[in-house]
Amino acid sequence: MPRTVVSDTSCFIALANINELTLLKELYNNLLTTPEIASEFGEKLPEWIIIKSPQDQQKLQMLEFQVDKGEASAIALALEIAADLIILDDYKARLTAEKLGLAITGTLGIIIKAKNQGLINTIKPLLTKLQQTNFRLTKSLMDEALKEAGEQ
Repeated sequence: MPRTVVSDTSCFIALANINELTLLKELYNNLLTTPEIASEFGEKLPEWIIIKSPQDQQKLQMLEFQVDKGEASAIALALEIAADLIILDDYKARLTAEKLGLAITGTLGIIIKAKNQGLINTIKPLLTKLQQTNFRLTKSLMDEALKEAGEQ
């Protein structure tokens, strides 16, 4: 289990929309995010999510030229604290984080990991719920997730 995980807003919103935000707590002991992301989420985050600001403002400003403010803050924090994992769904943010040497997963990766660890029996109902929200989930991405979870 990764020791330190930083998450962007999209995972919080997607999992909250399908009433599965607690999967993050069950999977990760130490989950962090930034004030910018907490603000983007729009509601009070659960107390088990630690909110911490990145200190390197220069790095943060450089990242803001590449990705949005929330994603930049998550990447900057993950770099600063040498996070074991960062949760990002945005393609451009994932590429940026990957180029900087960060280990990445996304909302679908969280759901698959929850199944692999026995926290849920099947991912298909959660993916179906995600499709009913504004989460971008193409048929090919859904098929790939089902295959990876051994459900297709």
